[in-house]
Amino acid sequence: MDINGKVFKSFLERVDRLKTQNGPDKIKKQHDKGKLHARERIALLFDKNSFEELDAFVTSATPDTGFGKIDSAFGDGVVIGYGRINGRLVYVYSQDFTVMGGSLGSVHAKKIMKVQDLALRVGAPIIGLIDSGGARIQEGVASLSGYAGIFHRNVQSSGIIPQISVILGPAAGGAVYSPALTDFVFMTKKTSYMFVTGPDVVREVLNEEISFEDLGGAEIHAKKSGIAHFIYEDEENTLLAVKKLLSFFPSNNLENPPFVETKDNKDRIDEKIRNIIPDDTNKPYDIKQIIDLVIDKGSFFEVSEYFAMNLVVGFARLNGKAIGIIANQPKVLAGVLDINSSLKGARFIRFCDAFNIPILTLEDVPGFLPGVDQEHSGIIKHGAKLLFAYSEASVPKITVILRKSYGGAFCVMNSKSLGGDYNFAWPSAEIAVMGPEGAVSILYRREIQQSDDPKQLKKELAAKYRQEIANPYIADEKGYIDEVIDPAETRKKLIIAFESLENKHIDPPARKHANIPL
Repeated sequence: MDINGKVFKSFLERVDRLKTQNGPDKIKKQHDKGKLHARERIALLFDKNSFEELDAFVTSATPDTGFGKIDSAFGDGVVIGYGRINGRLVYVYSQDFTVMGGSLGSVHAKKIMKVQDLALRVGAPIIGLIDSGGARIQEGVASLSGYAGIFHRNVQSSGIIPQISVILGPAAGGAVYSPALTDFVFMTKKTSYMFVTGPDVVREVLNEEISFEDLGGAEIHAKKSGIAHFIYEDEENTLLAVKKLLSFFPSNNLENPPFVETKDNKDRIDEKIRNIIPDDTNKPYDIKQIIDLVIDKGSFFEVSEYFAMNLVVGFARLNGKAIGIIANQPKVLAGVLDINSSLKGARFIRFCDAFNIPILTLEDVPGFLPGVDQEHSGIIKHGAKLLFAYSEASVPKITVILRKSYGGAFCVMNSKSLGGDYNFAWPSAEIAVMGPEGAVSILYRREIQQSDDPKQLKKELAAKYRQEIANPYIADEKGYIDEVIDPAETRKKLIIAFESLENKHIDPPARKHANIPL
């Protein structure tokens, strides 16, 4: 074949049409909305010149029914393929809003399913860059079937390969369920939104006026629903954060997380940590100060930062190795567990367990949040999810009790009897059925009522209870914790303990699957 002949010229013309079909006007329209084009997003996400596109030239199967304009552009509104992110293989699909609003028809869906199948087959993470008006109305049931096929593959891949959804525009109707099935969801402020039914439907059905942003914007899902784990101001920072998150994960459930060299001394002793917890046990402090002093410097990457803020979860490194951290936050609701924090913690623990990421629990919890609303909304069931997740997890699990550890919350937060491998406590720890004030109010009700100075007597009895009952040394002597440690040595102790658990192995019982209390 003559390389300069008509055949090759036809090939080049076809390639050129693909490159130019998204003209400057369409791309400018995206940019004017504060959004990037599908290919620009991929270029930002992947290592330079590493992306390989698949099915670039497929065309739409949408019939011309007279309902809406049919776009004959190559690719049918989605770019799929694979490449390298920080040198590691990752698959991606990136919806193109400039082609029929990124709507999902049968060919569009088949492309996404193809890349999902490939990612699962080779054991590599998959990222969905979502910017779509939803199901393509002209294709009717074919669009709906396409969504169902994508959902099915999300479920089949769950716990085997990491799945990340990045919402960079609209995700409406059926489009929201694939992100909900993936491991982590990113959103951009002011340009992305998710909802099952949009403002128009709300107006028609409920006669209520609400904006896209107030119904399903990034801040709503980051703070109220908890669906968005990460939100950022723009697409560039969002995609950089996706790359950072991936650095903590293995490529699949058969591998260990990547090791990152650290210059932080593993034997570092930090005496500042001794002074963070106030002498007054009812005074709050910021748990993130303790996290930052224990882990490799600057390595903490918080998840769901704005949702259920009474529990802090996130990834970090300890002597170069990835860990997941779950920590009560005393400065928000005194660090109590409630419905939302239980769900947040359980979901995070199950992800860590699926992908061989050891779990560190930093505990300072006075119990579960009391109240009619919590009880009627199912705190029993939802709190049990956190308990279930800890108990089920087979990765190395270490707990450090910093201060309060009362009642059922003591049991739930990875106690030894629940399967904790090593459980440490600081000298400031208080471990008991309930707080000293509540305990003496029950145990010495009559004496307090008959006292000339009930307030003073209660204070004295609480101090006695704290000294004789609610202290870590009794738990230490009875074997319910492994050691009371100097707070300044926490980092060193944790590194040694996690290293000793590197070969931990548990054979799961023979069953199809457990029945978590949903």
